[in-house]
Amino acid sequence: METWDAIRARRNIRTFAERPIPPDQLDRVLEAGRRAPSGRNRQPWDFVVVTDRKQLQQLATVWRGGGHVAGSAATIEKILPDDEDAGVRERDRYDAGQTTMAMMIAAADLGIGSGHSAVGDHTRAQEILGFPEDRYAAYLIALGFPADRPLRPIRQPDRRPFEEVVHRGRW
Repeated sequence: METWDAIRARRNIRTFAERPIPPDQLDRVLEAGRRAPSGRNRQPWDFVVVTDRKQLQQLATVWRGGGHVAGSAATIEKILPDDEDAGVRERDRYDAGQTTMAMMIAAADLGIGSGHSAVGDHTRAQEILGFPEDRYAAYLIALGFPADRPLRPIRQPDRRPFEEVVHRGRW
């Protein structure tokens, strides 16, 4: 799939087919995140990838809207440093967002669906994933092949009109 097609085909998937993601494809998605831009090239993130069904079911409990994680083929948790400086935390979250979009586009390119979630229960996430105490669980990306229909470019996305969103030179 071409990049533009992958961007237009990507949609939030919450119901996944019972089909594993081939390891080389999962690694490609993770590599896309690893290569994402980062302010001052800090690369503050670590990724914990979960494919075990029992662990995915546990992970689905860390956010009230994260039930789709239980049915995913794999879920990637973004782990960030728990920095006390609000500015650093904000930059790290922005960088983590860039890894998210890079991973989602790479997944779409492979026909793999994705659905992102926040994390509400950081203590529970740490119990499940075992990351160090000086870090926190920032975001989840559930991955899998869509159960309903394959990814294809969406011709009329449910988005605000271009003219309403884009301002040139001034608001």
